[in-house]
Amino acid sequence: MRAEFLGKDPESTEGASPTLFATDRTDRVTYIAQGWKVTDPQVLADVGPVPDHETLIEIPEEVLKFYARRYAQK
Repeated sequence: MRAEFLGKDPESTEGASPTLFATDRTDRVTYIAQGWKVTDPQVLADVGPVPDHETLIEIPEEVLKFYARRYAQK
């Protein structure tokens, strides 16, 4: 599997950027999001149990706009 860079948070500093990537999987359409790991106890309680093989990340709305732009181009 390969990852195609779609964009990063323009408000972030270099090396600490929430970023969105598209994958080239052939069995389904997927994305990889790089963001801030959620550690806030209230958020974790609101969400509930997260399986050991998963994690929660927080990404800015600006990063999600790269997803919308990708589909606007098709």
